Amino acid sequence: MPIYEYECLKCGKNHEAMQKFSDAPLTVCPDCSGELKKLISSTSFVLKGSGWYATDYASSDRKRAIEAEKGSNGSKKPDKKTESKTEAKPEPKKETPTADK
Repeated sequence: MPIYEYECLKCGKNHEAMQKFSDAPLTVCPDCSGELKKLISSTSFVLKGSGWYATDYASSDRKRAIEAEKGSNGSKKPDKKTESKTEAKPEPKKETPTADK
C-alpha cells in the first residue's frame, strides 16, 4: 500500500497516511480539524537505462533482432577506448656526500 502525504491548510502540519489506491483522500486534519491538501512526493522507484525490458529481460531471439536492427541502421557507434599511458620518469639519484676518513 502506498503512503500519501497531506498538509493541513490551517495548522501547516504534514501527515502521512497508508491508503489503498481505491481509498478516498483524507480531507480533515486529525490535529486541528482543518482542511487537508494532498501533496505530491517523489517516489523511490526509478527506472533507468535505455529500455530496461528490451535490454535486460528480452529473450535471446529478441536481443539478436535488436542487435541486427542496430547494425542495419548504422546507429550503433563503435566503441572507442583510448589508453593513455604515462611513462614514469625515473627520479635522478641523489648522491649523499661521503665523509673521507
